[in-house]
Amino acid sequence: MNQKRFLILITCVSAIGGLLFGYDTGVINGAQFYLTKYFDLDPQMQGFVVGSALIGCFAGAIIAGPLSIKIGRKNSLIISAILFTISAWGSGLPGFMPETVPLLVVFRLIGGLGIGMASMNAPMYIAEIAPAAKRGKLVTYYQMAVVIGFFVVFLATFFIGSNLTEAENIAVGWRRMFWSELIPCFLFLGLLFAVPKSPRWLALKGSNEEALAVLTKIHGKENALKESENILKDSDGKDRKLKMSDFTKLALVIIAIGSVFSMLQQFTGINAVLYYGSDIFEKALGFGKDDILVQQVLLAFVNLIFTFVAMFTIDKLGRKPLLYIGSIGMLVGFLLLGITLQQQAVGVLSLIGVLIFIASFAMSMGPVVWVLLSEMFPNKIRSVAMSIAVAAQWAANYFVTQTFPMVTESETNNNELWNGSLPYFIFIGFILFIIFFTYKFIPETKGKSLEELEKVWEK
Repeated sequence: MNQKRFLILITCVSAIGGLLFGYDTGVINGAQFYLTKYFDLDPQMQGFVVGSALIGCFAGAIIAGPLSIKIGRKNSLIISAILFTISAWGSGLPGFMPETVPLLVVFRLIGGLGIGMASMNAPMYIAEIAPAAKRGKLVTYYQMAVVIGFFVVFLATFFIGSNLTEAENIAVGWRRMFWSELIPCFLFLGLLFAVPKSPRWLALKGSNEEALAVLTKIHGKENALKESENILKDSDGKDRKLKMSDFTKLALVIIAIGSVFSMLQQFTGINAVLYYGSDIFEKALGFGKDDILVQQVLLAFVNLIFTFVAMFTIDKLGRKPLLYIGSIGMLVGFLLLGITLQQQAVGVLSLIGVLIFIASFAMSMGPVVWVLLSEMFPNKIRSVAMSIAVAAQWAANYFVTQTFPMVTESETNNNELWNGSLPYFIFIGFILFIIFFTYKFIPETKGKSLEELEKVWEK
């Protein structure tokens, strides 16, 4: 196998972690209607069951950093694949097990741990094996896989649900929706054994010859020697533990910038749209129940297409131009939605606004955040720093997921001034802040090696 094909192969294998991220977070949307009836959940408990995986995601991201340093990126991904598999099987609660809500929550938490670990390790691993000139495109494979996971799970849950009666869905349909995730779980777990360890992690552990062998297989002998030289200059070539002295004032500033930027991805409102899309279409946009699934698939399709746009432009235009273009698009989309809601003129323009927002996010904050997080931290602290930034993102995700329904149902949002538009104007405020934050604090990382990027912060 030639170097280019090998690089694409191991990138795709790693990116399956993203597909499982999208699949696992999406499958609960299809299953929750039926499992809510099966367990006779009240609204508060329903929200807890649906959101429980996010708590696991936060914990998984926190432990992913130290674990990645100890056992490496590859082995950490293998553990996350095992957790995904346990969660997918257990969430279906086979009949011979005690069927209780707490047990379901435990399996959702286990799945969340897997998501949190994979969401940190998969893009970091891809960044550490990728050539500088292609790194943006290759890390975007991860976001592409997340989007594909969302798209596939919508189709899978629709296929399962539409072939059963409502009574059958309540009895067994939701179980099958969870079990459908076992197919990508086993695929991910099996293929991970074929990918090499991260050469940068190997260098930090003092395994320089093994690191060079991996780099040679990926980049060819001549480029591998140059890459190896840069890595060795940055590391001390010894098996070392992270020290407090590694966390200089500059390093802490970089971690703070990365964490805020990571959280801002969630404060665009993307997951409020994805998680509560059916409610938005039914309540805010006036669509009937029969139209909701079609609209959800449409959202997922637009998300997929414009992630491709990001993939093929991020290494040409750069990271910051995509952020500016996407932010302007997100502003226009939510302005259309917000104004039509406020003026009680909900219709085609409202739907167009939602689609413009999704398309703009998919080509900017969706993939670019993962690319920048995998690039911006110094090699010695990358695992811990990215762990903190990803955990901050999951905390923000949980906050938005829990507060969006509260704001939507509030008296203020439903008065004559806002008419249901308040959440979208709040998101608009955050999008404006993203433009400022990008201009002020985010460096352009296009075409620079991970080692060169460390010098960018020193300027």
